[in-house]
Amino acid sequence: MNAFDLTGRVALVTGATSGIGAATAVLMARRGAHVLVAGRDGARGEAVAETVRAGGGRADFVAADLREARAVRQLALQAEELFGRVDILVNNAGAYPFGPTEKTADSEIDTVYALNVKAPFHLVAQLAPAMARRGGGAIVNVTTVAAAYGFAGMALYGSSKAAVELLTKAWAAEYGPRGVRVNAVRPGPVRTEGTAGMGEDLDALAAQAPAGRSGEPQEVAEAIAYLASDAASFVHGAVLSVDGGRSAV
Repeated sequence: MNAFDLTGRVALVTGATSGIGAATAVLMARRGAHVLVAGRDGARGEAVAETVRAGGGRADFVAADLREARAVRQLALQAEELFGRVDILVNNAGAYPFGPTEKTADSEIDTVYALNVKAPFHLVAQLAPAMARRGGGAIVNVTTVAAAYGFAGMALYGSSKAAVELLTKAWAAEYGPRGVRVNAVRPGPVRTEGTAGMGEDLDALAAQAPAGRSGEPQEVAEAIAYLASDAASFVHGAVLSVDGGRSAV
């Protein structure tokens, strides 16, 4: 059996209507998973699901605004009720505003932490115990290189994702003994719809790494799919950098 195969598994991918999330949904479906495409934009979500189905895979769009705790819990319950279970959870949805600390509004702090920290927390709290009762599952959190380095203007975003990296290790310790593997992927600069507005700033960040270029969503999706698969059966609590080598210099 191919250790990368995900046939028979149900994968919930948040923030899957574009960028890294969409690439992950398509790749996991190609490897056999039934993918639940979660996001706020119905048109884009249905388009991703249709791309999967056009390629012979299985996918359904599930609408969810993960800025609200009640909606997060409802997403988990809906996924379990409609599809029986969730075997793989990819916490990819996130907000990434940049700007000076002194110009950051309280409302923006609340929104970023609600989406980047509280939403994964509630989803894991809802889904990980059920995975443990079934004897196994995989959770992959998507963070950022800004969680490990101090970048001017990225205090809010970086700190929220640094929290997720600590949660990854804590959840690995908590749920790993019951068969649930929890890991994270730490992307560097990646060219997506969400980062398009960064323009030359993104290129400048990417130039600091040995690869000397921005990454592609598919390259990050490959790492996520690996950690979700049996090929990573002995990997617990890891934070895998997919950053063109930025963490090496």
